Amino acid sequence: MTTVRLLVRPQKTPLHGSVPVPSDRSITHRALVLAALSNGPCEIQGFGYGTDNLKTLGALGALGVRHEDDGRGTLKVRGVGLAGLRAPTAALDCGRSPSCLRLLAGVLAAQAFPSELTGHAQLADFRMKSVLDPLRQRGGRIAGTPDPARADETAPLAIGGLEAGQRLAPLEHRLTRPNDHAKGALLLSGLFASGPTVIEEPVVSRDHTERLLDALGMPIRTAGSLVSLHPPADPLAIRGFEFAVPGDVSAAAFILVAAQVVPESHVTTRHTSLNPTRSGILEVIRLAGGRMGITPAGSSLGEPYGEITARGSVLRGISLAGELLERGRDEIPAACALFARARGTTTIADAAELRDDRPDRIHALAELLRAFGVGVEERPDGLVIEGVPDRPLKAAEVSTGGDHRLAMTAVVLGLLADGESVVDGAEAIQVSFPRFVGTLRSLGADIEVKR
Repeated sequence: MTTVRLLVRPQKTPLHGSVPVPSDRSITHRALVLAALSNGPCEIQGFGYGTDNLKTLGALGALGVRHEDDGRGTLKVRGVGLAGLRAPTAALDCGRSPSCLRLLAGVLAAQAFPSELTGHAQLADFRMKSVLDPLRQRGGRIAGTPDPARADETAPLAIGGLEAGQRLAPLEHRLTRPNDHAKGALLLSGLFASGPTVIEEPVVSRDHTERLLDALGMPIRTAGSLVSLHPPADPLAIRGFEFAVPGDVSAAAFILVAAQVVPESHVTTRHTSLNPTRSGILEVIRLAGGRMGITPAGSSLGEPYGEITARGSVLRGISLAGELLERGRDEIPAACALFARARGTTTIADAAELRDDRPDRIHALAELLRAFGVGVEERPDGLVIEGVPDRPLKAAEVSTGGDHRLAMTAVVLGLLADGESVVDGAEAIQVSFPRFVGTLRSLGADIEVKR
């Protein structure tokens, strides 16, 4: 991938406009997998072309699933049913996408052919245990675990095929912490099992898998944090579907936060996901004093969406922890840009899992904020941030470490600086928001791209 450097100049005028955001990556991964397992044909509208979703699409193609792409965000996928996947001829590359790796592990553990999943070394963290252990418990033949020490920077996962006529066993499993990746993988594996799959979480994590399965007529039931799925008797039970994927609120968060911190801004993101299990960042903005309006517009396959409007606001520090943090965990980098401009102190706790990201997101966020002149204390499970509400931040030159969210956070902070800031490694933004720079430019930002 070509190295990209961004030159971000101080924002001297309000940001203004109405913009789309890329389709929700989490929903898109699941929609692609279920389209592949359907009796087809399916049409997925609003595909965002982020590298994570492209990895899932490529892996499904290697498993015999055909698709047509009009190049403008509409995919037509020809499903093969629950019994129609074919053995790949090479390892399936998941890139840097944990969703791709984990969801495909759930599907492939149930197949009668062997397969191998690979990806960047950043995928090789202990959290794979939450997926692999229960898959093995129900009969999946999975050899090894991703190894972060491999010199070739790959994370291989070998999955042996089941014996002829064998099916995965029923499963009752309690997750030790909310985990939508593990839940999704286990539910997808449950489509192929010989009996029910029952999963319990401490609190409800993202429920995209449940919503899509329910909308497609699968025998799934939820009761609070308990979800159960009975496998369909017919391998062609998943019907073909049309799905307009809502915009990704995680991507929208950076645009909405930029509008909050640049005075007198007025920005709207269109067709954005309003799923309540993903709405943590919207509540965080409001708690911090942000002015924001939400206009519901409908739902697609059980996923609600609408418009979100943000205005330049006077912000205050808050305490962020517990259930609210869980619903906004992925948006913590964007929230840090918000807190950098808030009056007073913000405390982020219960976020120790971010230490397991590659790079360690707690440490990386602390270093990023310090580079822009924001006072920050790094703690084992979070950060304490002293906002800078009344003067420009310090212009900085920073590197992203390959993290797309750190890169976008740096760009937003650069809009508030006292001079030109430089963001190295900005090609990482392609993972989730390929048009991020263009979107900010359309709102009035002055950002130059260097390759």
